[in-house]
Amino acid sequence: MPYITRDTSGNIIALYGEQRPDATEELPIEHPDLQPLLDQLRLARQAKDQLSSLDTNMVRVIEDLVDVLIEKKVILATDLPHAAQEKLLGRQRLRQKMTALDDLMVGEDDII
Repeated sequence: MPYITRDTSGNIIALYGEQRPDATEELPIEHPDLQPLLDQLRLARQAKDQLSSLDTNMVRVIEDLVDVLIEKKVILATDLPHAAQEKLLGRQRLRQKMTALDDLMVGEDDII
């Protein structure tokens, strides 16, 4: 059972797995007082997961933008910091390997 801390109005403001000096009250996880806090934690986790997914997509957008700028000779790959060059090249190599592996995959309808 979690241990909680309440504010002066009696609202739960913190939840802990172990007893602490500021958290001595223990409640079962299904206690109604815990539900608003647990709902907030669920929403925060969902938002964090969505942001993480968007970050992954944004990385791909930035990679594509850098590729276009290099192709149009707006910038040179060597204009980028060395660490950025290494990361971009590493991701390009990995994507090429993945494409090669995808090409090897045979679907159910394909004939070998």
